Amino acid sequence: MFDPPFWRTKSLKDMTDGEWESLCDGCGRCCLVKLEDEDTAAVAYTDVSCVLLDRASCRCSDYPNRQSKVPDCVRLTPDAVEEIGWLPPTCAYRLVDEGKDLPWWHPLVSGSADTVHTAGISVRGRTSGAEGDFGVFELVDHLVSWPMRWPKGARTPPLPRAEGDPAPEGAVRAARKTPLSRS
Repeated sequence: MFDPPFWRTKSLKDMTDGEWESLCDGCGRCCLVKLEDEDTAAVAYTDVSCVLLDRASCRCSDYPNRQSKVPDCVRLTPDAVEEIGWLPPTCAYRLVDEGKDLPWWHPLVSGSADTVHTAGISVRGRTSGAEGDFGVFELVDHLVSWPMRWPKGARTPPLPRAEGDPAPEGAVRAARKTPLSRS
């Protein structure tokens, strides 16, 4: 009998620092510039990334110093997860806080950091540039809604391929959760 994974048994507040950090799937969605309406407080995403986001890996290029280099970088905490309404619906912190399981493409489930990209969750190839590339008034020309939606096919894992069938370039095979029968 296997012990269930930590995200199924612990609250966000009870996780170790290592467990907490491992929940980040590396999608980069939270590192997109967001605009807040001064009148309504509504938050809208842009396809413009933070200056520190490595747009190939979708990871922060200077994670330990991010808050000193980008003063408005939000530091996620268990309390912040409960309060921030703009976290994407695919965000592991949000999912776990809502009592949901991690999806098949999450690196803790798939065993690969690439599945977040192949499932279409990450911002890889979807940004128009970094924040420093645009003037403040140009950001409204880059408003997008996709960060607040689940991509098609991201909710269910891809079907296993037949033995010998080549996988499409960059595709990841879904891991079997049950053993094959020996009959």
